[in-house]
Amino acid sequence: MKLYIQQKVFSLNDKFNVYDENENVVFKCESELLSLGKKLYVYNNRDEEVAFIRQELLTFLPKFSIERNGIEEAVVKKRFTLLSPEYDVMGYGWSVTGDVFGHEYSIYDMCGNEIATVSKAWLSWGDFYEIDYSDHADPSKVLCVVLIIDAIKAASNAAAN
Repeated sequence: MKLYIQQKVFSLNDKFNVYDENENVVFKCESELLSLGKKLYVYNNRDEEVAFIRQELLTFLPKFSIERNGIEEAVVKKRFTLLSPEYDVMGYGWSVTGDVFGHEYSIYDMCGNEIATVSKAWLSWGDFYEIDYSDHADPSKVLCVVLIIDAIKAASNAAAN
């Protein structure tokens, strides 16, 4: 099964629409305009909040929490690596490994089974991702992890410029 993320280009805050294979909007994501650290809200197609993503501040490596119904469900933390970015998703028992540029990566469960693959378009108007996830994976959880990795990559690119 697949999801597609298309970032809105002309917006004061980050906005993502997430589509299924039939081009139906299945999730909407929006960041807070003014906040300390990144904060993202994930809504379903009925505009009901399904997750809240919050950046943990004052950490050596990037760290984000995923909350559902006000309860922290998982924490995504970047591992210290020199080349390939790697992440741990504590609470889901997942890990993420990918290429140096963050355009191609995979999400694995604790047994090493692939949960999802993610591809980011190199040349597109706004960020565009294709997420191919397994039938047994919760698409909203996979989406949250992808949005966090995008936020980490955007912050590291901004810091480099």
